[in-house]
Order: sequence, then structure tokens, then C-alpha cells
Amino acid sequence: MPTDDRSHPSAPAESTLWKGHSSQWVHFWFYLFCILLAIGCLVALPFTGGLSIAGIVLPLGLWIARWWVTKTTHYELTTQRLRKTSGILNRRLDELELYRVKDYSLEQPFILRMFGLGNLSIITSDATTPELDLKAIAGAEDVREKLRQAVQSERDRKRVRELDVDSPGGSDAIAG
Repeated sequence: MPTDDRSHPSAPAESTLWKGHSSQWVHFWFYLFCILLAIGCLVALPFTGGLSIAGIVLPLGLWIARWWVTKTTHYELTTQRLRKTSGILNRRLDELELYRVKDYSLEQPFILRMFGLGNLSIITSDATTPELDLKAIAGAEDVREKLRQAVQSERDRKRVRELDVDSPGGSDAIAG
């Protein structure tokens, strides 16, 4: 008989701890390139007899596509899992059970830190999502702390511990 959290009356209700999405600042250099390309097309306008105006469509289209993809990617941290929803026309939902989180790290490059943003990298034992990066999220330090507490709570609730199995002497012990 399969075990399911919904079948246990003692299983706590899942609640949302944080919701968010990546900031558009993560694409700063890409957007700058699009602006420079559009300016180049405008400068070339007198020399091309007006044909370079068609060249503005490319950077504008690239800008809109990148903005839309970033805007439609959402993250939700609950007491039991981390969900990533992405896609413009076709939606994709990836769920990561928190008890499978092995490690996480926070990186705050100078540019992102100026805007209160950071990158959160998560390493898991999940087969479909071994690594998950939450790039340029607001309040990354708070999200990391909420993630840490939720992972510990979920491991305690499920009575699960992460176990890394390595040989005692490293790779040399196997070769001997």
C-alpha cells in the first residue's frame, strides 16, 4: 500500500513561505547589447536609404522574448517543496521535495547586491532536478534562511537524513 502525506491525518497542511521570480537585472548585458544594436541601426539610417530601420525589429524582438521568458518563470517555496513554473505558451512545473536538498549556496555579485538581489544555487538528490538556480531574486538572504529552516523541518517530519557515501581513503583506496 503506497504511503501518501494526504492519507495521514497528522500531516501538516502545506503553506507558502515565499513566492517570487528572477529580476530582469539578470539580463543587463543582453539588454545593453540590444540597445546598442538598435542605436547602430538608427545611426546607419541615412547611409542605407532607410533599410536599416528593419534592423531594429531584431533587437526589439530579442528584448521582448527574453523579458517575457523571465517574467513567466515563477518560484514558490512551501513548507514541503520548491516549485518552479516556467513557459510562455507551454507551461512546465518542476517540483523539488525539500527533504532531497543536499546543499545550497548564496552568491551576491556587486551589481545584484546594489539592487538587493542575489543568486541561490541548490544541489539536490532529486533525479530530474539535481541542481536548481534561482537567479537574481529579491531578498535572497531571507529566502536562503527560509529554505534552510524548511529543509530541516521537512527532514524532521519525514524522519529522513542525507547520507553521503564515500570511500574512507578517497579514490586511491579503490585503485590499490
